Amino acid sequence: MGDQLVRVSNPDKPYFPARGITKGQVVEYYRTVAPVLLSVLRDRPVVLKRYVDGVEGEAFYQKRVPKGAPSYVETVQVRFPSGRPADEICPTSEAVIVWAANLGTFDFHPWPVRRPDVDHPDELRIDLDPQPGTDFSDAARVASVLREVLADAGLTGYPKTSGGRGIHVAVRIRPEWDFVDVRHAVIALAREVEKRAPSLATSAWWKEERGERVFIDFNQAARDRTIASAWSVRGTPRATVSTPVQWDELSTVDPDDFDVLTVPKYLRERGDPHAGLDSEAFGIETLLEWYAADPRGEMPYPPDYPKMPGEPMRVQPSRARKQE
Repeated sequence: MGDQLVRVSNPDKPYFPARGITKGQVVEYYRTVAPVLLSVLRDRPVVLKRYVDGVEGEAFYQKRVPKGAPSYVETVQVRFPSGRPADEICPTSEAVIVWAANLGTFDFHPWPVRRPDVDHPDELRIDLDPQPGTDFSDAARVASVLREVLADAGLTGYPKTSGGRGIHVAVRIRPEWDFVDVRHAVIALAREVEKRAPSLATSAWWKEERGERVFIDFNQAARDRTIASAWSVRGTPRATVSTPVQWDELSTVDPDDFDVLTVPKYLRERGDPHAGLDSEAFGIETLLEWYAADPRGEMPYPPDYPKMPGEPMRVQPSRARKQE
């Protein structure tokens, strides 16, 4: 890749047995999409989700740069919610993507920050997660409401399939707010979407309260929480790919149609639907005003996070009632 030679080991190793897709084909896929994927990952701390034995093996998250990484693999230091530091991969060349693919990486999970300032996100990410009883079509309907809410807040979002039943939406923002503020902005978005489509969407953190609705996972905006990037291969039997699409396509596309074998042609014929993502950076002032005006205030953090200021008890509602 470029001036770098990346050797591929065991290219015939089965990675997706149900489709007959090999490691070599996955590496070739990443070589093909590397230019657009690098625009997503460049200068960001990146976690690798590795499937060294293919999709039927056990996956693990590689948060720290692996030992023996070649010299062209640059790093950046981040701090986890616990305060512990870690040096993570920071892609600056296409060769890094192919090198990671050779390690068995399917998903690339970038932080929403860049190396010059790892404490202030430059991307607002909204994760629409269908709950049991709902599917991609439900997520698409919620995405339509989300688009309206974003517009009312003066924001432009860019959607993609998650590679499964969900939808991810990215908004480029100015890196002027910390992780707490950005998470509050996503909470405000989630609550407004829920308000406009209460039978379709929910911001409830506790599963027992979500029902058959699409959960807007605001905690994906918390520090050290990441989602699979655009163009990432997902660990599904079909070798699906998290693929950028246009807003008006969400109601008609089938996420299973985007996979390791089909996406290179899609990209070649259609170009990158997220090409305009970096054209303008927005502010989140309106969303923070919505959050401040909502008397419900803070929402629970994930259980592995330290207790945060203003956070309610991390006890599911049914248990809390029994304790009263």
